[in-house]
Amino acid sequence: MENRYKIQCLVIDDEPPAREILIRHIASLESLTLVGSCSNAVEAISFLNEHPVDLLFLDIEMPQLLGTNFIRTLKNPPKVIFTTAYRKYAVEGFELDAVDYILKPISFERFLKAINKVLKMEIGNEQTLEKSKKDQIETANSFLYFRVDRKMVKVFFNEILYIESLKDYIKIVTVSKSIVTKYVLSTLDEILPRNDFLRVHKSYIVNISKIDSYNTDSIQILKNELPIGRFYKLEVNRVLNASSAPS
Repeated sequence: MENRYKIQCLVIDDEPPAREILIRHIASLESLTLVGSCSNAVEAISFLNEHPVDLLFLDIEMPQLLGTNFIRTLKNPPKVIFTTAYRKYAVEGFELDAVDYILKPISFERFLKAINKVLKMEIGNEQTLEKSKKDQIETANSFLYFRVDRKMVKVFFNEILYIESLKDYIKIVTVSKSIVTKYVLSTLDEILPRNDFLRVHKSYIVNISKIDSYNTDSIQILKNELPIGRFYKLEVNRVLNASSAPS
């Protein structure tokens, strides 16, 4: 299903690495589209005069004009998420009706939390929000980028076999590779499509379509036998029994 809901985003930041992080995050969500990036507020004024924009990712401390002062110059400003390394502007930012105020460096989890606020405001009710979130991730080409060493590695949802928690890290096992990255398993559990992935243990999430067999205590995916946690058994049995063919 094609997600028809696209939020037009503009990134404004004088630091190239900060712009690149936001650009990658935006590319990871199908509900967002990047229409441009600017290195300062003066450049952004010209851009806004020529292009429709729904959402600004706006740094505050920039040369020539602070981001907070820039917003005050706009008669009908788009929604704004302030992105800054400084806490001292938080009160002023929210007084300017910012959707959110994110401190750098910006993790994908924190970025997604801010975007969910935007979606809730735009769509208007929780039920439609859930549908939009589902549409943006439940497609054959849905993916996320994960930091591995000094690279961002793309992982497609439909290639994941299972994910294992390793304290402050997770191991993502796919049909072609395994990667280890710093991430919180519970956060990823909220992002992954509910119809396709299932938390079976405090340390494991599995791709339901990749399950070869299961019993009351474990799940088999290829040569990997994964335990079913005591507190997860009821939900696991409910989901897997519902997806089983009638005998």
